[in-house]
Amino acid sequence: MMRATRRSFLLTTAAAGIAAGTGALGLAAAQPHVIRIVAKRFVFTPQQVKLKRGEPVVFELTTQDVFMGMNIPDFGVRSDIVPGKTMKLAFTPDKAGTFTFLCDVFCGDGHESMSGTLVVA
Repeated sequence: MMRATRRSFLLTTAAAGIAAGTGALGLAAAQPHVIRIVAKRFVFTPQQVKLKRGEPVVFELTTQDVFMGMNIPDFGVRSDIVPGKTMKLAFTPDKAGTFTFLCDVFCGDGHESMSGTLVVA
């Protein structure tokens, strides 16, 4: 009887340790990849961003110019970009391919060419 109780205790302890270890790995994997993007009349820097499908990402958007926007229509996400502030845009790309992101707030002559490319593998 004592052996069965000890065996049960050891199995339960081992299972709890494995579950805790798996949970820690899951939390580490869920941390988003942070990418800084600077918007300046009339360009985003960087203009091309490479991402991995299914990997969470947070764009940290800044500008020192005028009020702007960042829109990624293929993923249905957008953010205002306010001068002097860091705006955060979080999403997880769920499809692979090449996609356009663009400024969707008129920021002056040249606004229509303000865009960049997301490459999701």
